[in-house]
Order: sequence, then structure tokens, then C-alpha cells
Amino acid sequence: MTETTALDTAHAAMEATPENDAARLRFFERLADSELFLMLEAEAEGESIRPETFAVDEGQFVLAFDREERLARFAGRPAPYAALSGRAIAGMLAGQGIGLAVNPEVAPSSILIPAEAVDWLSETLGHGPAETEHRITELRPPSGIPDALLTALDAKLATARGLAHAAYLAEALYGEAGQGHVLGVVDARPGAEPALARAVNEALTFSGIEAGVLDVLFVGASEPMAARLARVGLRFDLPQVEEPSEVSRPAPGSDPSKPPILR
Repeated sequence: MTETTALDTAHAAMEATPENDAARLRFFERLADSELFLMLEAEAEGESIRPETFAVDEGQFVLAFDREERLARFAGRPAPYAALSGRAIAGMLAGQGIGLAVNPEVAPSSILIPAEAVDWLSETLGHGPAETEHRITELRPPSGIPDALLTALDAKLATARGLAHAAYLAEALYGEAGQGHVLGVVDARPGAEPALARAVNEALTFSGIEAGVLDVLFVGASEPMAARLARVGLRFDLPQVEEPSEVSRPAPGSDPSKPPILR
């Protein structure tokens, strides 16, 4: 039986309702979050890679697949590849006039994403959250949260494996500064706070909610604020991972701060 991937599902929803901006945003979010197998001309040399490219009337494209089996089926031969996130590939291609061919000819999610759309995705992903300081005076159960945002948060936090224990969504009162909603992240892994804040920001962006604001608060499980959040907040459990017993060499491009060098 042929596997239906998350990217297949998001693509089908987008194709079924081409006028639906929210469905299109969800597809691009799934693309950014997915691990993709970028087809290479030759094996990677350290951090340097040479993606396979092809040219059609619509422009020049690199080839990426969301399953190794799909890449092998397309190539019809053993082919070198680099496993990268969609966001990493978009960042590498941005500004180069090169598009992204996703699952060409081998899956229902086969699509050519032109260079300008790749540039847009990279720019959208680059809009990080802003830091603010507010003192929370009261927490209440969340109210009036669009289903699109709840779905986006649930999907996004599911990709943050091992980065925190849990998160709670609540309505927050800030005294004279007004009120809004806050996502309290409990026991974030040291150094994971920026990645988690970006993930929440992306969930808000790709949910299609205009002028939406969602604050992110990081607390320890033993802090009184964590107990306050647990009493009134909507809980999201983040997947946990076991610590690896052996240290492995990272794949090219697996460190977002050190993207591969295109050659």
C-alpha cells in the first residue's frame, strides 16, 4: 500500500480549494517543516553539496522528495542526496532564481514551486518573533481562539520533539498594558527557547490570521507560574525523545546555523 504523507495531505487540501489561502499556507508550512531528500549531482564533500538541477519552460529547479523511496523511484538508480528541512532548502535557494520541484512524477504531491515562491517562503520564515516585557497580572482560560490557530499550534509543537515538556495556552491580563493570549512553555531544553519562539510565530503566521499576536513565556516546572498555567490553560504535550547512546556525525545541513554550501 502506498503511503500518504503529511505533505500529500496538505497538497491535496490546497488543490481541492485553490481559492483558500489558509490551505495554501498550511501546505507551505508542512513543506518548511518536512524533512526532504535533496537530489545531488555527487556525494556531499563535507559541508559542500551540488544539487541536481533541471531546466523547463518555467525556469531552473532542484529536486526534493519527502521519502527516500520516492527519490529512488524518480532517479531509477542509486542517487546521492542530502537530507534537509524544507526551510533549509528554501534558505539556500533564496535569491538565486532557482525553484523547487517537490516529488516530481512520483507522488500526488508533485509540484513545481517557482523561484519567486521559494523566495517568499524563505522571507516569511525569516520573520522572527519580537521580544517584549509585560507583567502578567491574571491568567484565564483561552477564549475566542480560531480553530485554525489551534490546529497550527498542535501541528507545529508536534515537530518540536524533545525541546520542552509541555505548553499551555491561556488568556493573559497585563494590567494597564491590556490583555492577549500567551503560550507558556514548560521546561524548555536549554538553548531551545529561540527555536520554540520561532515555531510558535510560524504557527501564527501560517494559520492565516491577520494581525494576530501570541506571546510566548518560558517557565520551569517548579515555578508558581507553571502551576497557574496548568490550572487554566489548554495543554499541548510535546513529543519526547530518548537520549542517543552514541554520538553520530551530523548530516550536511542538519545544523540550521551552518547550512550546506551550494556548489
